[in-house]
Amino acid sequence: MIALSLAEIAAVVGGQTHDIPDPSVQVTGPVVRDSREVVPGSLFAAFVGERVDGHDYAARVVEAGAVAVLASRPVGAPAIVVEDVQNALGALARHVVARLGATLVALTGSAGKTSTKDLIAQVLRRQAPTVFTPGSFNNEIGLPLTALSATAETRFLVLEMGARGIGHIRYLTGLTPPRIGLVLNVGTAHIGEFGGREQIAQAKGELVEALPAAEDGGVAVLNADDPLVRAMASRTQAKVVLFGESAEADVRAENVRLTDSGQPAFRLHTPSGACDVTMRLYGEHHVSNALAAAAVAHELGMSAQEIATALSEAGSLSRWRMEVTERPDGVTIVNDAYNANPESMRAALRALAAMGRGRRTWAVLGKMAELGDEELAEHDAVGRLAVRLNVSKLVAVGGVEASWLQLGAYNEGSWGEESVHVSDAQAAIDLLRSELRPGDVVLVKASRSVGLESVAQALVETGAEGEVAAR
Repeated sequence: MIALSLAEIAAVVGGQTHDIPDPSVQVTGPVVRDSREVVPGSLFAAFVGERVDGHDYAARVVEAGAVAVLASRPVGAPAIVVEDVQNALGALARHVVARLGATLVALTGSAGKTSTKDLIAQVLRRQAPTVFTPGSFNNEIGLPLTALSATAETRFLVLEMGARGIGHIRYLTGLTPPRIGLVLNVGTAHIGEFGGREQIAQAKGELVEALPAAEDGGVAVLNADDPLVRAMASRTQAKVVLFGESAEADVRAENVRLTDSGQPAFRLHTPSGACDVTMRLYGEHHVSNALAAAAVAHELGMSAQEIATALSEAGSLSRWRMEVTERPDGVTIVNDAYNANPESMRAALRALAAMGRGRRTWAVLGKMAELGDEELAEHDAVGRLAVRLNVSKLVAVGGVEASWLQLGAYNEGSWGEESVHVSDAQAAIDLLRSELRPGDVVLVKASRSVGLESVAQALVETGAEGEVAAR
């Protein structure tokens, strides 16, 4: 964070200082909410959770080097006491961002936010110091914490914004007002909470509504291939830049294809030129993500060649998102278990099919959460798609939603040989350990609550130990 005295911070957040001998002492380190992340100069934000109360760690964090605690009550240690820690954190982030002078890029969408954010960050940091959201730290606590990690040297701040209802993104843009806003897509993630895709579009479009006008530098980067996103052009006074495979897109891809290993390649066209891109990531869905990143980078002054080089060299920065491990025995594990919705599930299955050309493929899938009335139809559709893509075997893991996956596959033509329903992760591990053969490709994917990353990890460890079935 930029250096601020405790007295300045107290004034910004409307707090009272307690047990602070010298209010002129400065916070020079990051603002953190996890006591394990404290370093000398930190400010520790004490949140009260379901199991842990951050106030109980006050003495420990000060001993570890925290300058003070941002708290909702006195803690017997140096503290700035406020009525609401979350609101105070947001106020502090708003103040710091206003002083930074960095270009703030915000993005949202139903699928691909984290992968695209990682691509944007990897492209922009070739040009100047860049701070970006770690993982999916994209809510009303994670977003200000990310913004507060920026320093005086930061030139680009790339923030992922999530939403679970109308007004959420409006609130986040109030904390960290963006100059460039990117909307990737409108899908069915959290449709059970929103009520429909039109409501999701309404919520996501709050991002472009928050942008400055074009004459003040505002830029809305919109997906030309998604009608609900493209329609958001009417909701902003910012300059509109379209990306996609559409001929009308300002930044577009031509000659899209997958390499033999399942990695996308294409000809990138920008207003300043065209270059070829071959990505290190897996799956054709990353083409759209790459075009979005390219559109942002072009608006920030990068050439087509610079962008293409950066995209071709970019890797995955976040765990359990198409994370590919090649075992010594030739089995390939694709860990995409961080989360799942119908769009990302379909993209992952298509990537599996591409990676598995000439090899046996396994789709180890669990439920997709928060689909509301659409959950039966969407799970059924994913099961059917696995059969249509000629996935060798579907392993549906878990309760009733998993049974719908298996039933969809069965009804599409998998007569019990190509699909199976197992009760839990351990049952899936046992099945795969006994049946995998060298050369097989295994995709593992489900909503975060299912915890299928344990399956992927077990399979990776099995390969390392050489415990592979002889077949």
